[in-house]
Amino acid sequence: MYEKELYKKGIEYIGGVDEVGRGPLIGNVVAACCVLPKNFKLDGLNDSKKLTEKKRDEYYDYIIENCIAYGIGKVSPEEIDKINIYEASRKAMMIAIEKVRKQIDLNYVLVDAMPLPDLDIPSTSIIKGDAKSISIAAASVIAKVTRDREMYELDEKYPIYGFKNHKGYPTKKHIEAINKYGLIDGYRKSYGPVKEVVDASK
Repeated sequence: MYEKELYKKGIEYIGGVDEVGRGPLIGNVVAACCVLPKNFKLDGLNDSKKLTEKKRDEYYDYIIENCIAYGIGKVSPEEIDKINIYEASRKAMMIAIEKVRKQIDLNYVLVDAMPLPDLDIPSTSIIKGDAKSISIAAASVIAKVTRDREMYELDEKYPIYGFKNHKGYPTKKHIEAINKYGLIDGYRKSYGPVKEVVDASK
């Protein structure tokens, strides 16, 4: 565990950072930064992508209640179209980190895959970080549950699109729905399947 090595060096507040929502055609990209206490344990957390939704919701509540601090960053579809999804993901991460820094004196950041060159505190970018760092895994759960809940809200307003099933990802049924019913607010116009619908309506 990356955290254990950092604790040995006397580093106290370590923020794990992850984002979710690069692939969907609609909605925000969402990032979370989470700082856990040294003795934090949650069996099964380390591969958050394999968790069932029910388990993720349970873990989300447990993490929120037991972490030292957490922050959530969101970047809108309009901004994703302007600056591209890679930069938008990075911006969402920076927003989440800043929210944590307003609560505690963050000493170090562990990030899933993406380097953060603008960060003025030490950080390490870890490939498949949510399987190697408990803090990143916790951040991944917070980000995923936050974004999924946004999709459920959207599904209540626009059930014909099936957001509760595909969470905005470009499944066959989702693409069929946008071709049939057109676009609602919040679609990422720079994304291929959405762009095709926009171009077809011109």
